Amino acid sequence: MERWATFDCYGTLVDWNGGIRAQLERLFGVERADELLVRYHELEPEIQAESSGISYREVLTIALERLAVETGLNLPEGETSSLAQSLPDWPVFDDVRPGLTEAHARGWKLAILSNTDRDLIDTSMASIGVPFDLAIVAGEIGSYKPAHRHWEVFRQRVGDDVGHVHVAQSLYHDIGPATDLGIPSIWINRLDEPEDARPNVTLTGVHVLASALDSLVPAE
Repeated sequence: MERWATFDCYGTLVDWNGGIRAQLERLFGVERADELLVRYHELEPEIQAESSGISYREVLTIALERLAVETGLNLPEGETSSLAQSLPDWPVFDDVRPGLTEAHARGWKLAILSNTDRDLIDTSMASIGVPFDLAIVAGEIGSYKPAHRHWEVFRQRVGDDVGHVHVAQSLYHDIGPATDLGIPSIWINRLDEPEDARPNVTLTGVHVLASALDSLVPAE
């Protein structure tokens, strides 16, 4: 039986907070960056829920524009798309490449289920530097997590007779819906959030991911 580990990318493998915060600090100053980041994370899912068919590049642009308007900050001319333009440079967490390399060496197939666009995820996967067998992105399926469409498309493409574990940092976007679908999950609690009963395993990073995956779906 094939064993598949599916991943969220931004926040789990790539430093989503760090990438966005760096742009907010550059645009609006260090004093407001943390406050603005909190509000940004509220705006983004609202926009995705309102307009599930738009690209992630558009989501980033609209969210930044709304953030500036509602906080009364001046968004410099020509900077409306700065978040999307910066995404390819968002840093990969240091533990990701060794953790995923070990999982791949143990026979796990690796896939990404991401709220992004094909060109952006391709760039990020190249930065991660580990071979992925599949990537399903919102820009191609017209749906954003926490809706279930990513997992439905994944099943359509790989079939039902596989071992499957979902790995992610976001309880809202990923762990919650995976739990609803009966998919075992590993929560990468990078933000030191309070304990949650839904994931099967909780880790602080992916450095020991392979062993955690094997504990949920042992090799035959």
